This record gives sequence, structure tokens and C-alpha cells, in this order.
Amino acid sequence: MNSYPPLKSLLVFDAAMRTHSFSMAAAELCVTPGAVGQQIRKLEDWLGVALFVREVRQVLPTEEARAYWQRIQPALAEIADASRKVRDSRSMAVWLSMPPSFAAKWFTSRMAGLLTRYPGLELHLNASAQLVDFERDAIDLAIRYFDGKAPQLDATLLYTDQARVYCTPAYAASLALREADDLRRATLLVTTMLPFWERWFSGFSNLAPMAVAALPRIHFDQALMAIEAAKQGQGAVMTSPLLVAAELADGLLCEPFGHRLPLANAYYVVHPARQPLRHAAALVKAWLVEAAADGELATLAGPRTSDR
Repeated sequence: MNSYPPLKSLLVFDAAMRTHSFSMAAAELCVTPGAVGQQIRKLEDWLGVALFVREVRQVLPTEEARAYWQRIQPALAEIADASRKVRDSRSMAVWLSMPPSFAAKWFTSRMAGLLTRYPGLELHLNASAQLVDFERDAIDLAIRYFDGKAPQLDATLLYTDQARVYCTPAYAASLALREADDLRRATLLVTTMLPFWERWFSGFSNLAPMAVAALPRIHFDQALMAIEAAKQGQGAVMTSPLLVAAELADGLLCEPFGHRLPLANAYYVVHPARQPLRHAAALVKAWLVEAAADGELATLAGPRTSDR
């Protein structure tokens, strides 16, 4: 007897166990439910045990099926992973994940430069606030905003970060914002990313904590929304200079104060430390580091003030 079971039957069996249904397994494999049943019977004949109990409207895996699947499923996953890596080893497709704010405010304006340098590159961009699970998600590289401490990751610094205060020139002029204490007349736009107004006031103003706590605030779970509110003259926003570079250049926002609050978190490009990067992903990583270095001096230049 051949020491290997029918491999096609193994794949069908795996699909049936994962989906808990012959019909759903058939849909996944693009075959008929009858073809799934035939492959399952073929595997049962080879093994000499029943793998499913056939009932009128459902099929139920036997204890032998569950035990067998637990043994073979990791091997099937390793075969799929190894095959994918060989297939993709010379591919120019790269899967890149980053926070929505970074994607909108930094990456999209530079993306054409990346594709011009590498015309054959096939870029798959995932803009999400969710942390990437490299073991589960098909992602080559991720931009992550954190402290850079993750032993399982190779983390390369792109940008250090600072918390600064911005508003429109008209808003700064209407409230006569010349020093930190003048923000007692303002509305604070607060983001979950940089909720550090108390630290900022403690370091740069003479306002009492109770007076700071009493200031009107609007809270946002997305930095993009808070920046847009500031552009509409709704208040003063605390955010990263990286995310408002275009607005500052266009004069839509200004920085009425020169105070900069250093932050522990920064922007890093990360990938699993123990897995070598494919050639295409290594090219994208090198480009990200280069583009960040080229833009850092302009982005983190001195404070922009309103014209008054």
C-alpha cells in the first residue's frame, strides 16, 4: 500500500472539518457536494475508519476524524505556508499595513514615488488602526505607532514624535493666542492618540489644574477628524507635526506656540524578526526609511506661527 493517503482527499477532509459542512467545503473548493462526499469516502477506505456520521440534513465528524484532523492540520498549514513563500519569493507583490492617519497624511502623497522607482511593484495597502498579527495576517510590513519595544519584531525607526498645538490663523487671531495661558479662552480638540493636554499645560502654562480641567473639550477617536475640526475653526488640536505638514504648508493651520511635548511613542516600520524579508518587501522597507529621512527636517522644523 502507498504510505501516503490520497492527498486530494486530505484537502477535502480539511475543508469539511474547518467549515463543518460538505456543502460549504464544496463551495470553498469550487466542486459539488457529491464530489466532496466521494473524496471523503476515498479517504475513509484508505484509513479503514469512518470519518463522518451521515444523517438526513447534516454530517457529523467522528471521534477518529477529530483526532486525525488535529494531527494532520498543522502539517497541512505548514505545507500551505511553505508553498506560499516559495511562490511569493520572487513576486513583486507587497502587503503593507499602516494607521489610517499615517496613510492619509503621509503615505498617499508619496506613494507615486515608490511606484515610479519600482514600476513592477504590486502594492496592497491596508489602512487600519488594528495591530497586525503577522502569524495570522498575510502582511509583509507594518507601520506601527508605539515605543519600539517588541522582541519578536524587527522595528526600524521612521519618525520620532512630538505633541504640538495647532489651529487656524483666524482662530488664533480671534482669541489672541500668544502664550499657553491664552488657551483658557479656547476649545480643546482631544484625540485618543495624543490625550496629553494636562501634561502640556503642566509643562508650558501657569493655569491651575482645576482651570485646565474646566476647559471645554471635544473628543475624537480619529486624529483625522480632530484635524479636520481644527481646520474648520472648531478649536485647537494637539497632534503630531507629521499629520499636519500639508495644512501648515498651505496656511490652513498654524502653530501659535513654540512648545513641543516629547513623546515615548514613535513611528516604526516593523516585520517579524525571525523571518527574512522577501526582496520586494525589503525594497519597500528601504524606501520607507529613505522617504522618512528626506522629509524629517521639513516636517519637524521650527513652529509655524500665525500672522498677527
